[in-house]
Amino acid sequence: MQSTGLERLPRQGTPAPAAHQGLELRHLRYLVAVADAGTFTHAAERMFIAQPTLSQQIRRLEEMVGTPLLHRRRDGVELTEAGSVLLEESRTMLSVLAHGVTRSRQAAGLGRPRLRFVLPADLPERLAVPASSRLRSIATAAGVDVEWLEAPLDGEFTLIRQRRADAGLGWLTSSPEALPEPIDVMTLGEFEPEVWIPAAVAAGNRRFIDLDELADMEVIHGPRHASPGTYDAWRGVLRARRPRFEFTDPPFRRSLPMTLAFAATASQPTAVLTGPIQPAADQVAYGAHRRVADRYDMVRVGLRRRPLTATAVVACSVDLPRQLQQVLFDTAGAGLPSADAPAVYAVRDDVTG
Repeated sequence: MQSTGLERLPRQGTPAPAAHQGLELRHLRYLVAVADAGTFTHAAERMFIAQPTLSQQIRRLEEMVGTPLLHRRRDGVELTEAGSVLLEESRTMLSVLAHGVTRSRQAAGLGRPRLRFVLPADLPERLAVPASSRLRSIATAAGVDVEWLEAPLDGEFTLIRQRRADAGLGWLTSSPEALPEPIDVMTLGEFEPEVWIPAAVAAGNRRFIDLDELADMEVIHGPRHASPGTYDAWRGVLRARRPRFEFTDPPFRRSLPMTLAFAATASQPTAVLTGPIQPAADQVAYGAHRRVADRYDMVRVGLRRRPLTATAVVACSVDLPRQLQQVLFDTAGAGLPSADAPAVYAVRDDVTG
């Protein structure tokens, strides 16, 4: 009978071999390649190896770990729970190794210092444009190359903690003392969201509502993966008022007018909550109407006592070389443009988390 290779895996309840015996970095690279490509065929093409060789090496990795890492399906592969864990650790290990090689070359005078900086896609231009422009200018003057990473940052800055990035621009939703090591943050300023409610709810041209009133409505906000830190923090604030509260994902995340139109025509009172897009110190025209359909209005209101805010920070690893730390300190030290500074970038139309 032809062997499938499955019988070589340890049976449940039998001791697994030591996972480190024979394990090589290429096994981890192969796992990442298969997970990213979705099929062995596409992964083999990307890695410039034969597909049977790649399959054999993944099978060998599973033998060393002692459990299947992938479900093989006709339409591709799916990670097992164990495979998901090893994939995350593999990405971290390979990233740390690559960064270590780069720093070693720099120490030997073979390359310029490099700063891996996370810039989430959903940051407001009022924050992202001046901060990133200033960082690039300061880094260039200091002889530092910046590698830009467009990815979400959660409230614990996991990408930086796992050393898959050196620093990033994001939101602090807890006290700095509560952050896990080795994270340090430099504060840029407080931001808050826009809140829109139907004109029928804002009878009398109201300018402010209480948090309790917002929690009693359907609230369109998110999706969570866009900005998990602020999403979780704000949901927690609203759940303190209504324990079973949940946000509703926006139907058209990249279009605020279309999302407002959906909220205005909903069968029950529905609010729209954007991400933190405006400095909390700005003067805002609350009570302003926005016509989003032939006869429907949404009204921009403020939340009394500002319960939903986020602190914009430059977060970094505390063990960065002094030269990279100085670049970040100089970037954060300039703060943000004043409220009356001329705008040189477009206003967002997103409904973000």
